[in-house]
Amino acid sequence: MSLQALYLSCLAHPAQALNSLALFFAIAGSWLLLATRMREQRAQARLSAAGALEDIEDDGELDDATLRLNRFFNRFGLVALSGALCLSWYSTLL
Repeated sequence: MSLQALYLSCLAHPAQALNSLALFFAIAGSWLLLATRMREQRAQARLSAAGALEDIEDDGELDDATLRLNRFFNRFGLVALSGALCLSWYSTLL
């Protein structure tokens, strides 16, 4: 399919094009939130396993850089999901 035909298809059906973009943002945002949650769970499991094996007294908290990174990914995922919702709502007005 040529680029011109794709462009004409988007012009003919703007609501469908915006809805497709909203779907992409929703999938990307939800994947980012799920991946961040799995990363947090793995880090906590690694900390608890290290604490059980070495028998050291530790508060079991992640370092500040990891917490900041997880917070950033969570916020970015939520912004992507919010943007998808807004795009989807806007596509109903077209």
